[in-house]
Amino acid sequence: MLELALEELSALAAIYCEPDACEVLAVSETHGITFRIQISVKELLDTDVLLKLLFHLPVNYPSTLPDISVNSDQLTRAQCMDVKDKLLEQAKKHLSEPMVHDLILWIQQHLKCVIKQSATVCKEKTTLSKGTSTEDGIWMLLLHLDHMRAKAKYVKTLEKWASDLRLTGRLMFMGKIILILLQGDRSNIKEYLILQKTSKVDVDSSGKKCKEKMISVLCETKVQSQHKRFQTFEVKEYSTLDELQKEFETAGLTTLFSEFVPPLLKLKENTGPFDQSSS
Repeated sequence: MLELALEELSALAAIYCEPDACEVLAVSETHGITFRIQISVKELLDTDVLLKLLFHLPVNYPSTLPDISVNSDQLTRAQCMDVKDKLLEQAKKHLSEPMVHDLILWIQQHLKCVIKQSATVCKEKTTLSKGTSTEDGIWMLLLHLDHMRAKAKYVKTLEKWASDLRLTGRLMFMGKIILILLQGDRSNIKEYLILQKTSKVDVDSSGKKCKEKMISVLCETKVQSQHKRFQTFEVKEYSTLDELQKEFETAGLTTLFSEFVPPLLKLKENTGPFDQSSS
């Protein structure tokens, strides 16, 4: 199956051969292939919309649908989600055959219609989403970041992603420890992870924009009855470990704290934490 996906990727690279038009992000015999296609499409007012389409082809693709993520500076996050949903609908029609090029051609031809529909049903979708969740239920994600160089911009980006994806939780700073705790629909949690790992959200030591390479997924699990649901996404700083522990305990997450936070402190002590003041 991987051979078929590689052949398809080779064909796509030949078609989308302009600089940055096709970028291979990962190739693995166990996890499949991840790549990004960047295309320009005319939208409703004949303005150019730059679409960044991230495809992950699992090892049993095309018998299994690809994972798709859509990003664009010219579209809202809700519109990007609608484009993604429409692409996945189309993908079902091409199951068991190479489909990426067909999906790209389809969205180039139908983007205007998708955006128009998105604007029409936006209010309905917002109403329906209140008080409901997907069949997967509410999930929780705990992430550890090694450091933030461009902290203000980084935080603002995370707040926007959480808002757009209707995720609640905490961005927590305690000394050199940085944790992100999120709750929301599982599909939105997955979408957030893709954004976190593929977007240029920070800067390197020379000030150049870079992707987040030093992030760890500590835990991804379904929210249980004993867990408190966060109502908002907040950025919080803690001066002591006891304050941070109390945040977890209040949310019914004492076990989560005990399992993951103390080992992080030991790791920082042993390896010498990144000094943000010198970045």
